[in-house]
Amino acid sequence: MKIVIAGAGAVGTHLSKMLSRERQNCTLIDDEDERLAGLSDYDVMTLCAQPTSIQALKDAGADHADLFVGVTTEETTNITCCILAHALGAKKTVARIDNYEYLAPQHKTFFQQLGIDSLIYPEVLAAIDIVNGLKMSWVRQRWDVHDGALVLLGIKLREQAEILNQSLKDLCGPDDPYHVVAIKRNGETIIPSGLDELHVNDLAYFMTTKDYTPYIRKIVGKEHYTDVKNVIIMGGGKTAVRAALTTPDYMNVKIIERDAARCDKLNQLLAGDDTMVIHGDGRDLALLEEEGINNTQAFVALTGNAETNILACLTAKKLGVRKTVAMVENLDYVSMAESLDIGTIINKKTVAASHIFQMMLRADVRNMRSLMMADSDVAEFVAAEGSKVTRKPVKDLGLPFGVTIGGLVRHGEGMLVNGNSQIQPGDSVMVFCHEHKLATVEKYFKKTTLF
Repeated sequence: MKIVIAGAGAVGTHLSKMLSRERQNCTLIDDEDERLAGLSDYDVMTLCAQPTSIQALKDAGADHADLFVGVTTEETTNITCCILAHALGAKKTVARIDNYEYLAPQHKTFFQQLGIDSLIYPEVLAAIDIVNGLKMSWVRQRWDVHDGALVLLGIKLREQAEILNQSLKDLCGPDDPYHVVAIKRNGETIIPSGLDELHVNDLAYFMTTKDYTPYIRKIVGKEHYTDVKNVIIMGGGKTAVRAALTTPDYMNVKIIERDAARCDKLNQLLAGDDTMVIHGDGRDLALLEEEGINNTQAFVALTGNAETNILACLTAKKLGVRKTVAMVENLDYVSMAESLDIGTIINKKTVAASHIFQMMLRADVRNMRSLMMADSDVAEFVAAEGSKVTRKPVKDLGLPFGVTIGGLVRHGEGMLVNGNSQIQPGDSVMVFCHEHKLATVEKYFKKTTLF
């Protein structure tokens, strides 16, 4: 595929690297040479030019691009260059935005008429992941498919788990209500076989159905975790606003923000919401104690500084907070944060890049998430009529190493998949791919005439 990306910021650079690994024909446009220099080790063409220049767009190949992506820091630039790229002949376009109003469903057709197929607001996507995690205090990562018909849960295993040190073939056979699709152990990701075991401090990824999440909670020894009712958010940026506005009504949210002017703005943005805005430093122990840190079940650090967020979460844990979430935008710090047992780690650029990456797949992909901690992706593929995946049982499909089918949704009902399962056309299939192999998997789900 031919992909053109405008903007060599955090999202554009990360997406370019992803596409380079997938050996896609990618061109990155930016008006700053310094931002493009960091891609010299990757198989990505770069062009130093204004993304809104018609000639630059032509030089980058936007006129025959399968996908054009506008992810500069300026919303107006992204919208403009997507409109121009569409007019030149780009098949699909996606623009990064900062205006929540544009995401309203009634505006979708309007933007499509302008030539913009999809809009992404990274802070909104990150807030969704944060709130989903807060709803289950005992999980590190959660992803619901079809309103929970299937659920993927990333769980840190402690000594209390009753499923430790036993072969998976004895724990989760064909008739059991869960599958373990991946294990993160000592910095390495394992795609398990029946002979593998779960150990203390493993980060295990469970595929199950909504009805069995209480059972999963029991067998991993997390029943004593209290549900989240009181939340403190450090940092009052856009992600914090979106998270505060979308938390369930039973949660009490406080935002601590250092900048007085931003506090005033937050009070305007959150008018009518029950969120309390506090002017102060979220690292101030006296302030945290004054605001009830001892009776807080979740602490979310969303400042623009990864080190500050990591240290604040460590402090919150020492003060007894069970659930901590840290925004870590510097990918170099992710493994460090994981080793410190921070809890849930959020990275806006990987969330946004996953959303965009799904658009370039030719198969019908309804949803996709990048699992940073496991260096993997999980995606919801819809099996086309006549596709390879519908012609043989799962065990005979010859799926690439590192690829696992965890479950499917058929007529709204979630069900787990084993080697003897037969996938049918129209099934929504959950595919777990280690080391970002989605592009090699999609051929199994596209309509074909020959096997």
